[in-house]
Amino acid sequence: MSNRYNKIETADSLAAKIAAARPAQAAWAACSFPERAARLRQSLKYLGSHIDEITDTIHRENGKLKIDALAAEVLPALMAARYYIRMGRRFCKPRRIGGGSLLMFNKRSRLVYKPYGVVGIISPWNYPFAIPFSEVVMALLAGNAVVLKVASNIPGVGRALEAVFNAAEFPAGLFNYIEMPGREAGPAFIKGGVDKLFFTGSTATGRELMALAAERLLPLVLELGGSDAAIVCDDADLDRAARGLLWAGFSNAGQSCGGVQRILVHEKIYRPFLEKLSALITGLKPGSGPDADLGPMSTLRQKEAVQKQIDACLAAGAEIAAQSGCVPEDPAPGTEGCFLPAVLLTGVTPDMPIMNAEIFGPAAAALPFHDDEEALRLANASSYGLTGSVWSRNSRRARRLASGINAGAVMINDHLMSHGLAETPWGGFGDSGIGRTHGKLGFREMLKAQVIVDDILPFVKKDLFWHPYTEKVYRGVRAIAELLGGRTAASRLKALGGVFRVFFRYWEK
Repeated sequence: MSNRYNKIETADSLAAKIAAARPAQAAWAACSFPERAARLRQSLKYLGSHIDEITDTIHRENGKLKIDALAAEVLPALMAARYYIRMGRRFCKPRRIGGGSLLMFNKRSRLVYKPYGVVGIISPWNYPFAIPFSEVVMALLAGNAVVLKVASNIPGVGRALEAVFNAAEFPAGLFNYIEMPGREAGPAFIKGGVDKLFFTGSTATGRELMALAAERLLPLVLELGGSDAAIVCDDADLDRAARGLLWAGFSNAGQSCGGVQRILVHEKIYRPFLEKLSALITGLKPGSGPDADLGPMSTLRQKEAVQKQIDACLAAGAEIAAQSGCVPEDPAPGTEGCFLPAVLLTGVTPDMPIMNAEIFGPAAAALPFHDDEEALRLANASSYGLTGSVWSRNSRRARRLASGINAGAVMINDHLMSHGLAETPWGGFGDSGIGRTHGKLGFREMLKAQVIVDDILPFVKKDLFWHPYTEKVYRGVRAIAELLGGRTAASRLKALGGVFRVFFRYWEK
């Protein structure tokens, strides 16, 4: 884990980079999609040839276990690049809009997509490779230039990303990797002139950026925090649910915005499920080596913040139902003081941080519910709405419950993994942010939608409601309104005569 900058950008130097990116972006947008995809395939090839090196870099810089770096960062990046290269052309393709009324029979509309220009991306430390990688790929395939800033404590991962995209040999100025302190970056991006900003981070910082962006009406995509709930029904496979929620809560040392935090368990199976999950948590092995299950927190500061939240829950009456060890046998250099035990809390109440805030570490709470209605009430008792899950053998019941959870992504008999599906949109409701990344919706966030309306009767002299206005024009338009909104069939039939008479205005001189 490091904090070593090569060259720190200033607000002025960043603004200069953004300005210099504009001519490169214009030339890049003029290229065909196959030409852009061919360049990105070079990046994909480079990534595929440096899997172990990049995995090691993520592990060393971020502290996460190598299996987490490989399975949740490098592998999803490879899948995402292949998906967007294959599907991006379809996402960019213009499409015709079907007519809405026969009265506008002479109009033909189509939707076309245009790149924003220079896209800014500010990415987080918890998934430092996979999150920005997909966004950069989508932005470039859509015809944009990119300025990327990763978290300040993982510059080595940022440089690995820079090497991946430099392998594509883009035109000078098209892709820019920069390093600057986090608190300075957001304002510098916004004031420096980016055309759209993608930010992944805390809800508090997201609000600050949104306020700054309002001055320019700058479009933003904000992927913020989460306090996700899982509903474990009385007909769930308890072994699968316990193992799945163990991974969803404690992989990456619990530092996942889409990880489970609130585990809601039907009262009929609450005790047996608690026993299974507790045994799994107790068996987690802390460390940094290949046999470790629980890695360190990314920074000592993050560890202290999470411990403070857990202590607040305990002081308010929560109890520890299960806890892993926290003394690693093989800590990576620099991580020795950053380990926290995985903790499962019970006896929680709505006023505790585990229930009303985001705890970005290895902590989860389990509480019983009586019926499906109570489960949904508890699941939705949060200002966050990023992800959720339902665990049940009854598909119909699971889908009904899933649709009732107020979250942007809900999984059935799984949790957390949807971010790895390039084809599915990613993003949340409420305090979890605005906009989407991933999938068609995420790709379209990289494009401005423009409608073009054509007239198939260019030879007619004027449209029905153009000047000069006359009583005849008013009666004709009134007849059209009656035809569309008349309360009785007789009134609508009577209006046809007026519609027919005003129709001939198309050919009046």
